[in-house]
Amino acid sequence: MRWIWIDKFLEFRSGEFAKAIKNLTLAEEHLHDHLPGYPVMPASLIIEGMAQTGGILVGEANGFTEKVVLAKIPRAEFFGVACAGDQMIYEVTLTDLRSEGAVVEAKAFLDGQLLADVEIVFAHLDQSRSNQIFGPKNFVFTQQLLGVLDLAKAQERARHLPAPGDPARPGHPEGPDAVAPSPTDTGKGLTVPGE
Repeated sequence: MRWIWIDKFLEFRSGEFAKAIKNLTLAEEHLHDHLPGYPVMPASLIIEGMAQTGGILVGEANGFTEKVVLAKIPRAEFFGVACAGDQMIYEVTLTDLRSEGAVVEAKAFLDGQLLADVEIVFAHLDQSRSNQIFGPKNFVFTQQLLGVLDLAKAQERARHLPAPGDPARPGHPEGPDAVAPSPTDTGKGLTVPGE
């Protein structure tokens, strides 16, 4: 089973930047097991949330043709803890993208305050070698993980639609694709002449 540490994307700019959210609830088992009686999010899982955000950003920049894996974390600084009831915001910027991998700068925020500042290096696995080791299935970009990105893209498309009732909205009676009613249209449905 693979755990997803992103609830949804708030912003996604292809090949540049991603902003994601993670809500911490007492329903998450790791909050009870990490430090019993003190439900804090382990730092490693905060890094994993930023890595998932960054991994999708890196993978999407190449059309998800490469298997992207976390290679190393050269720097990680934490300035506090995240507890049950907190809402973390991950902000990840793609700083370097090459054929062999990528580097991202990732930050986690709580209530607008910096919680973590991390540099993450990703590697692109060689296709022939990764197929020998892992098979053809893309174990990195699972449907569940990509579903988070699909939701963000759908929300973005919806934001750019005119509001309901706006004449510019497709299908609106006065909109650009409106069709004048025919003389046999009563408004309750189409009537057939001679009935």
